[in-house]
Amino acid sequence: MRGTMHAVRGHGRGGPEQLVHEIAPRPVPGPGEALIEVRAASVTSGELDWDATWTDSFDGNGNPRLPIVPSKEVSGVVAEIGHGVADFRPGDAVYGLIPFTRDGAAAEYVTVPAAVLAAKPGSLDHERTAALPLAGLTAWQGLVTHAGVTPGQRVLVHGGAGGVGSFVVQVAAALGAEVTATAAARDADFVRGLGARSVIDYAGQRFEDEVKDADVVFDTVGGDTLDRSWQVLRPGGVLVGIVAPPTPPDGVDARGVFFVVEPDRAGLEELTALVEAGRLVPQVDRIVPLESAPGAYAALEREHRRGKIVLRVS
Repeated sequence: MRGTMHAVRGHGRGGPEQLVHEIAPRPVPGPGEALIEVRAASVTSGELDWDATWTDSFDGNGNPRLPIVPSKEVSGVVAEIGHGVADFRPGDAVYGLIPFTRDGAAAEYVTVPAAVLAAKPGSLDHERTAALPLAGLTAWQGLVTHAGVTPGQRVLVHGGAGGVGSFVVQVAAALGAEVTATAAARDADFVRGLGARSVIDYAGQRFEDEVKDADVVFDTVGGDTLDRSWQVLRPGGVLVGIVAPPTPPDGVDARGVFFVVEPDRAGLEELTALVEAGRLVPQVDRIVPLESAPGAYAALEREHRRGKIVLRVS
C-alpha cells in the first residue's frame, strides 16, 4: 500500500471550476523516474486549455487522462528514485519542467523523468525556483535555440512584465542584447529594472513608431501585436511567437518561429548559472496555498500580474 496525498485534480475537461482539492493516490516512480516531494509549483496561463493537459497527446486526438493534476513547474526534494536513476538520490533538491502529457505538481508528490530535472539553484527558495522552469526555458529556447541572439543585437519583447516576458527581458539582457519592451505604463520602472533599456507604453504608444531595424522580436501577446511586429524587423530578422505562428507577409525578408517549450536539463542549468550570477531573478506575483489552486488559475484569466503565481505545497 503506497498511501495517499493531497492533490488538486480535474475530473472533467474545463477551466478552474473543474479543479478540486482532494485526497489522491500517491504515485510510484517507474524506471528512469524520480518521485518528488513537492515544495512549490507554478501555474501557467492557458494551461487548462491545452490538449496535452487532459490527454496523452498535443493534438486533441489522444486518450483522456482523467483525473489530471495540473501545474507543470515543480521545485522539491527527491523522495524516491526508480530503477536506472543514477544522477539523483533521495534528499536532493531539484526542479524542472514536467512533460506536458503527464500529471503535474499541484500535489504533495509527483513522478518526473529524472533526465529533465536539474539541481535547484542554491540561492533561491522553492517558491521562486518553481517560477523558473517553463517561462525561463521558453525565454532561453526562444532567444538562444531559435533566434540565436548575440551580444549587441536589438531585441523587442512584447509583454515585458508578464510571466514569460519578464524572463525574456532578463535573459536577452544577460546575453548582451539591447532590449526594448512593451508594457503597461504602471510597469515601466519594473521592466527597466529587469534590464530593458527602454519601455514602450502599449496603451499610449505604437511600438512601430518607436522601434526600427530590430534583430529579434519576441512576442508573448499575439493577435494584432504579432501582425504589426513585422514592420519593425530588419531584413533577415526573426520574429519569435509563442501564442500563434508568425507568418511573414509577402515581400517581407524575415523569419518567423513558433515553438512549444520542451523540458530540458541543459537549459535549466544555463538558467541556474544566470541566477547564481545575479543576472536572472524569477518574478513572483503571489504565493498561495495548494488548496487555492483553482482560484490561482482563475486569476490567470482575469487579472493583471507581474510574474508568476506560485502554489506553496509543503
